[in-house]
Amino acid sequence: MQALLGILFHSIGGFSSGSFYMPFKKVKGWAWESYWIIGGFFSWLIVPPLAAYLTVPGFVDIISNTAPEIKTVTYTMGLIWGIGGLTYGLGVRYLGMSLGNSITLGFCSAFGALVPSIYYNFYPVAGKISFTDMLHSTGGQMVLLGVLVCLVGIAFSGKAGMLKEKDFATGHEDKDKDFSLVKGLIIAIISGILSSFFNFGIEAGKPMAEEAVAQGFNPLFQNNVTYIVILWGGLTVNFVWCMYLNFKNKTFGDYTNSQTPITKNIMFSALAGTMWFLQFFFYGMGESKLGNGASSWILHMATIILTANFWGFYLKEWSGVSKKTFNTFLIGIGLILASIVIVGIGNSL
Repeated sequence: MQALLGILFHSIGGFSSGSFYMPFKKVKGWAWESYWIIGGFFSWLIVPPLAAYLTVPGFVDIISNTAPEIKTVTYTMGLIWGIGGLTYGLGVRYLGMSLGNSITLGFCSAFGALVPSIYYNFYPVAGKISFTDMLHSTGGQMVLLGVLVCLVGIAFSGKAGMLKEKDFATGHEDKDKDFSLVKGLIIAIISGILSSFFNFGIEAGKPMAEEAVAQGFNPLFQNNVTYIVILWGGLTVNFVWCMYLNFKNKTFGDYTNSQTPITKNIMFSALAGTMWFLQFFFYGMGESKLGNGASSWILHMATIILTANFWGFYLKEWSGVSKKTFNTFLIGIGLILASIVIVGIGNSL
């Protein structure tokens, strides 16, 4: 029953994450950097403390009393993840919901399972599995096999993107004008690798979550404390970059441009940001039931990929492409999802 609840919570979180970019498509007349940072304020600064206050009222004292080195590592993982989160939005912009999410999250799921073990190889921690341990265990070898299958799936997805670009160049010039395979692939790969550091941020901040449980708060919401510190890192990176783009592109005027629907733009951006955070709100609930951070991460990625591809089909991102292109894309998706199952099995072992 606990496992079923864990799967349900992860599915809700994955649906929220896979859908969060949809409200951004309703924003009119604003540059990407303007609506991205407005959504980000809700994702990283406003909603997380509110969620923590409602579920772990003592979160301020817990964070204040946590050892500085723990907060520093957790925040640093948030900074690294923040770069991945920043480039994630660009990846979806250039590749579309289906292809962008599949490639980005494929890398994210694979490296999210590997990053902690590589860290523990250099900085051993009792009870934690290192990369060397993985090489010499059945479960670890399964995880590495899953990563390999994931990379093959990503290669197929990339091939589908190349075919899609070719299809659009011959007779479909009006389709998906933002589509850019080269820029999108580079950004998606970087985003997928760096976004996986959120998983290690959760592991690094475990003492804060454990303290919340020790103080009698519901274990279901223990990660809501850790999220605050991780997301400070994400906010730092995204705020600096978006302000730079506002300055460079002279788009500071977006926030006061009366010729655009300012109120609606803020509301849609706020909705997108809130939906984005809800993925981790439910992720924490799912992890508390499954009790395995790596397996939870893999399941979370799988539900996001499925949801994002549902929206990709709904938006007809693959309409007008050849049968060969579409079948290549389906093979890539199938391999990525299969890799997630393999990695999940490996982690359970």
